[in-house]
Amino acid sequence: MSYRAWFQCINPQCGATYPLNSIVYQCQQCRALLEVQHDLAALSRRGAAAWMKLFEDRYKSTAWPYGSGVWGKKEWILPQIRDENIVSLYEGGTNLFWAERFGRVIGVEDLWIKLCGNTHSGSFKDLGMTVLVSQVKQMISEGAPIQAVACASTGDTSAALATYCAAAGIPSVVLLPRDKISLAQLIQPVANDALVLYLDTDFDGCMKLVQEITKDPTLYLANSMNSLRVEGQKTVGIEIVQQFDWEVPDVIIIPGGNLGNVSALGKGLLLMRDLGLIATLPRIVVAQAQRANPLYLAYQRNFETFEPVQARKTLASAIQIGNPVSFEKAVRTLRQFNGIVEQASEEELADAAALGDRTGMFNCPHTGVALAVLLKLLKAGQINKTDRVVVISTAHGLKFVEMKVKYHQRQLEFPCHHANEPVELPARLDAVKEALHKALQTKRQFRR
Repeated sequence: MSYRAWFQCINPQCGATYPLNSIVYQCQQCRALLEVQHDLAALSRRGAAAWMKLFEDRYKSTAWPYGSGVWGKKEWILPQIRDENIVSLYEGGTNLFWAERFGRVIGVEDLWIKLCGNTHSGSFKDLGMTVLVSQVKQMISEGAPIQAVACASTGDTSAALATYCAAAGIPSVVLLPRDKISLAQLIQPVANDALVLYLDTDFDGCMKLVQEITKDPTLYLANSMNSLRVEGQKTVGIEIVQQFDWEVPDVIIIPGGNLGNVSALGKGLLLMRDLGLIATLPRIVVAQAQRANPLYLAYQRNFETFEPVQARKTLASAIQIGNPVSFEKAVRTLRQFNGIVEQASEEELADAAALGDRTGMFNCPHTGVALAVLLKLLKAGQINKTDRVVVISTAHGLKFVEMKVKYHQRQLEFPCHHANEPVELPARLDAVKEALHKALQTKRQFRR
């Protein structure tokens, strides 16, 4: 069966369309953002049950490229791409972790963590980058003048871009804000042979510069204002529902920075509804760091106005963004999903991440933001203890060990309520036994 997709302007008064092999990131008519649209009439000719069976048969299989959590849904992503141009590192298919013990501690009966950081470069960005780099490879094969792919990043986008470009044999260029990302995030694109431009600015400054340099058609823009990224990232919502045997959770909480992930989550779920795979939609909650909270401030004004902010330094460095490019898409999604936006302070996000770690997780600070927001909404009665709640963990905690070291050594600017410092002792049996006795008493109290 023949399926097709194209770029379309999100402005309903415009609606201009462009082929997917166009080097275009905004509407050339009205400058609004674009999104990938699919031929729903063609997709609808296959029934919901048939789509479910197809996706189940492919899921995590060894049949190239369909074992990927993204490319197993190829018809919903880039139906016209040739398989030989797909650049896949078996992304997606990440663990939906039943956080039963953490749920008992905080009072949620059915809590799950979608571990998107358990992927090749360690973050959910792989889901979108496999799509973008694959499309670039196909465009180059068709004669496009692209010489390199470029992005601005707070760390995870650059890692994913460098990884996939290295696998494809395509040069990559990343613009990073100096001293505002973790060492692990810096070394990833360095190791994957990217041209790393380490700039004395913040993410928003990097974003302005990358938009300028990618006016040159030989440099292709890989940030989430390029809606190819959204097509891969939208599979996270589809996969969550699939992992629940095609049942929809009540609430999904997702950290928000540049806000492409929010609109992507909604886009996948709406496509499922439009094709009859689901009948209801979850409530989407966007969690922002208090020091980088433009969406939260706009939500307080019922989205009547939007004002960029100067993002301040936050432990949640990947969402330290004051002028998100996908704001309009995110607002549209939140309105469709009865959405909530809440914020978390530095102390709240660090304590929530550490409390989750004590129950078997290993949270990045951005997941800490989402967990802190969960706690606040529970207390406010906006989430019920009987709701099935999914928290999207966007990156692996190993990318942020400096933050965890400072937390457990109590070197942050606030009390670290769940710090667990190593106990330094002489190598004597009596000292070890005494330390064991004290520690086990404390841990028994926590288990209760």
